[in-house]
Amino acid sequence: MTSLDKPTEETTEADDARAVTEAALFEAFGGVRGMIETVLPGLLFVTIFTLNNDLHMSAIAALAVSVVLVVVRLVMKDTVKHAFSGVFGVAFGVVFAMMTDNAKNFYLPGMLYTLGLALAYIVTSLAGVPLIGLILGPVFKENLSWRTRNPGRKKAYTKASYAWGFILLAKSAILFPLYWWADTEQLGWVLVTLKIPPFLLAVWLTWVFLAKAPAPIDVFAEMEAAEEAEKAEKAERERREREQGGTGGARRAARVFGAVVPRLAVRTATPGMSK
Repeated sequence: MTSLDKPTEETTEADDARAVTEAALFEAFGGVRGMIETVLPGLLFVTIFTLNNDLHMSAIAALAVSVVLVVVRLVMKDTVKHAFSGVFGVAFGVVFAMMTDNAKNFYLPGMLYTLGLALAYIVTSLAGVPLIGLILGPVFKENLSWRTRNPGRKKAYTKASYAWGFILLAKSAILFPLYWWADTEQLGWVLVTLKIPPFLLAVWLTWVFLAKAPAPIDVFAEMEAAEEAEKAEKAERERREREQGGTGGARRAARVFGAVVPRLAVRTATPGMSK
């Protein structure tokens, strides 16, 4: 390898690491389709309510489109975790709105969830167990190895969790005053507008932090390698035992043969001993 080859190889490895990070983030957060499934029910609710101020029709339409999104994923045999979370969120919103007969309360469960998630990101980062690491660890096949074996990666997860926490706190700081002072249509349109940009900013910052972090430790590959090594060691041990067993048998046969032959020779040489 020449000195000119090294930068090229390092660049390729860095590009591969970034590609892996992008793919993992795409999988974890649902990608473009996940964003559409997140926005569509709320968008449909606020659009219908803006047009006719009919709470029941708006709520039923939002819930129906959420169920349709889940059914589509099931038919396509795709992962349903993002669509299911959307259904539960919409269902809670519909229940709140129907029980209180207040269309604003359709948005309240999601707002409370956002605030709680923001606090969870910040508190877990302060505790040394950043939430984003707990979420992405299994996706990167590293589980919790980053906590004790990969300090650079733990630092990146901590930064990313703080980023998520403060971005979601800023979003909550905008929405909760609107919940108290604005009307349903204003709150709804602002909430729909704030669905994607803060999310994309948080995902981008996560990518930036992780792209510069050390590579994840693939604990699954380590376990597989350990199992293979254990199997090889066991096979080698059994082979040695078989060889030792064969050698021991030959030695015992030689000892028996060595003890019997002289006796036969003596008996042959002394005929009177046989009478």
